[in-house]
Amino acid sequence: MPRHSFAVGQSVEFVPSKGDGNVPRGTYTVVRLLPNDGPDREYRVKSAADGHERVLRESQLRKGTATAPSLRW
Repeated sequence: MPRHSFAVGQSVEFVPSKGDGNVPRGTYTVVRLLPNDGPDREYRVKSAADGHERVLRESQLRKGTATAPSLRW
């Protein structure tokens, strides 16, 4: 089973594809690594822009350039 490429707290960039609707591109912070038996790992991420959390696949993410902000609950 492939390992996750990103870690909790890491900053990532969401790069939407044609079928991703209106999910805003930009910087997200990895909140949780999700279990998945498929080849494309999944992550719970939080948007730096609007604070919304989403589940995104590893193929939709790239290593972020910004420092991850501290998470507040």
